[in-house]
Amino acid sequence: MAAPSPPSPADDVTLTFGGNATTLLRLGPFTLLTDPNFLHRGQRAYLGKGLWTKRLTEPALQPTQLPALDSILLSHLHADHWDRIATRTLDRGTPVITTRAAARALGRRGFRETVDLTPWQRHELSRDGATLRITSVPGVHGPQPVAKLLPPVMGSVLELVRDGEVSWRGYISGDTVFRPELGEVLERCGPLDVVIPHLGGTKALGFTVTMDGRQGADLVELLKPPVTVPVHYDDYDRFASPLGDFVREVAARRAPGEIRAVTRGETISLRSSGPRPQPGAVPHGH
Repeated sequence: MAAPSPPSPADDVTLTFGGNATTLLRLGPFTLLTDPNFLHRGQRAYLGKGLWTKRLTEPALQPTQLPALDSILLSHLHADHWDRIATRTLDRGTPVITTRAAARALGRRGFRETVDLTPWQRHELSRDGATLRITSVPGVHGPQPVAKLLPPVMGSVLELVRDGEVSWRGYISGDTVFRPELGEVLERCGPLDVVIPHLGGTKALGFTVTMDGRQGADLVELLKPPVTVPVHYDDYDRFASPLGDFVREVAARRAPGEIRAVTRGETISLRSSGPRPQPGAVPHGH
């Protein structure tokens, strides 16, 4: 079989890190904003059930700095992922792709173009001969029983498709703890070019409700991405597992791929320096 041709510059994929889980993704002709969080250092976010968290860092993206957006991708409706500034300033006509519960809540706030996805459901955007396919991946925001007290959460697989072939595929975990069932990402969608895990080992009600360094390394070992870009680990006072925990754990295990850390305000490529895991033919029957 002939080697796949390299992607064209029109299919460049980059991430600009705004802090916490807020990123600006430029995927070929598409521009997405994830989990918009614009609170400033010292401000507090209400998480529900009497839980608050204080921001420790200054965000690197503000609404006035955003380009035109094709969509906003929201993993769940917590105030460190969609805050009061986002509600007040973001265009209510911009499509928001999220969970059913978050879509309903945002609809009540006047956001009229919500797209609610159930696990493994897909949504597609098309432009300039390219398609961006977004698949909802189930996540669990903590162990039981605390998961029942926290909002439903979704991860996302993003696939850039041109001429019937996936030129890039990435997975954003959302706020979830590690579960072996996340291996379904590979079974249903195919090999990944990049994984963007939400880390931090967030503490709530005495439980760890996002992946800590050990669980993040478990995810890397499970999904074997060429590139991992960790986010969501030091911006709030409920984070208990800093980035160093994850980096040390991955190194100790000699886990596959490259850890590509990104600082707030920095833009990085989401392509690996080596070949893609394998040609990304569009799956059928899913």
